[in-house]
Amino acid sequence: MRSYHHGDLRAELLRRAEQTLSRSGVDGLSLRQLARDTGVSHAAPSRHFRDKQALLDALTVAGFERLGAGFEQAAATGTFLERMRAMAETYLHFAIDNPALLALMFARKNSPTPAIGEAAARAFTVPIEMVADGQQHGEVVPGDPRRICLSAVAALHGLAAILGSGLVDSEEADSLFDEMVTHMLDGLRPRR
Repeated sequence: MRSYHHGDLRAELLRRAEQTLSRSGVDGLSLRQLARDTGVSHAAPSRHFRDKQALLDALTVAGFERLGAGFEQAAATGTFLERMRAMAETYLHFAIDNPALLALMFARKNSPTPAIGEAAARAFTVPIEMVADGQQHGEVVPGDPRRICLSAVAALHGLAAILGSGLVDSEEADSLFDEMVTHMLDGLRPRR
């Protein structure tokens, strides 16, 4: 019989679940397999996740938390345009490096839990506040900062999908990103 005891079992289960998600998708995830992979009894994961959906929800929350931390770091220094560009790079790299996790984060097959909604709201607080700050300083067009931010994220999400699909050569990735950010930032500037 395998031992239940493990240092930080919840964190280890999430780490291994994300690896499995990346390799095999949602259908490849199993609490029993995660228990085997971490060397604990098959019942041990249920102490942290009542079922597979709870595990998926926790992965989603963790993904939004990581994305939000990246946004905070990107927004820490520089001019408004430098911070916007850094946040765009942060999102694009997160999306390209974690396609399965990102798909899970934005999947709405089930009603989102309050924890997921709160984690998503926290993650996007920094870019939304930055748009609002840019509006106050005359660097961004008027409008709902949340909707403006959503438009920018949609563009980045689309670019990540295109780059991840192999539709364009990897040599084109940097220039496509530069062009998209330039067009996005030009579009956000107030018209005089």
